Amino acid sequence: MSPAEWHPILTAQEGPTGTWRMLDPDGRVYGVIEIRRLNNEIRYRAKLGDEVIGWATSLRLATHRTHLEHMRRNGARRGAPNAPY
Repeated sequence: MSPAEWHPILTAQEGPTGTWRMLDPDGRVYGVIEIRRLNNEIRYRAKLGDEVIGWATSLRLATHRTHLEHMRRNGARRGAPNAPY
């Protein structure tokens, strides 16, 4: 799979139902996405550790934002070795 085909949603493992754990290459959880209903609309809550970092309208967007924030906090930059984009 080329870097252009890779997306952070591929790191998300569902379980329990409605919760996705984002795993690093060593299998450690670095983020959690939970589906929620807010004002009769479906939203995805993104967390790093115990901190809610934002809300999204799709799982794809929530995993993307969570992954970018994880990379930002851990010093990864665009074009860095092993960066997916």
